[in-house]
Amino acid sequence: MTGHRIGTREEWQAERDELLKEEKELTRRNDELTMKRQALPRVPVEKDYRFETEAGARSLAELFDGRSQLLIYHFMFGPDYDAGCPTCSSIADTIDPQVPHLRARDATMICVSSAPIEKLAAFKRRMGWRFEWASAPEFNADFGFSLPELQVRENLGPVLENPPPGLTQNAEATGTDPVGYASQGFGFTAFVSDGDAIYQTYSTTGRGVEFLMGYYEILDRTAKGRDEGDAPQTWIRRHDEY
Repeated sequence: MTGHRIGTREEWQAERDELLKEEKELTRRNDELTMKRQALPRVPVEKDYRFETEAGARSLAELFDGRSQLLIYHFMFGPDYDAGCPTCSSIADTIDPQVPHLRARDATMICVSSAPIEKLAAFKRRMGWRFEWASAPEFNADFGFSLPELQVRENLGPVLENPPPGLTQNAEATGTDPVGYASQGFGFTAFVSDGDAIYQTYSTTGRGVEFLMGYYEILDRTAKGRDEGDAPQTWIRRHDEY
């Protein structure tokens, strides 16, 4: 913190006013991007996927739970994991209380992973979450959120010789090795139903899921910001582990 500029209230207000103009422009630009997302072409989902839930097997259509929109967070929890990914767990913390509000806007939000439903249900109880969580390895694989080990090794290549801290840390936290951990992906996918038809409307991964990480938006407005240095997200723990 030492060495940062010190100014008067008047200097701060002048610069804040200028920054506000840029923030408003960013807001308007985000509104434009939102309209473009909603205007994307819709892709029919024609495969008959099955999802294992605590209430039993369900179809993709049944996951909508009577609403016209289905929002899925692809949660990194593979068949060989002992526990869910810490970063995905932090995201699930922000999803859980939003579910009633999303339902009020005709949207059902759930998580989907490749691990057996028994593992998911046990971890869900540990974390105190209430959202629906489904096991669907084939679905996650078809949408690019689960990869075979050979492909992971090909993708990571030299990275495996000296894995970055985040990869090593999260692999250990989930009870796997870097390859096993990286066999699962994270992301957000949206669907809409129209009669008997179901369409994919949107999907994102990487930093595209930061809109679900509410704590980042808060930290971005603090003096220290995210304060992650060269090791992004290595500070994140499951909420019962801090």
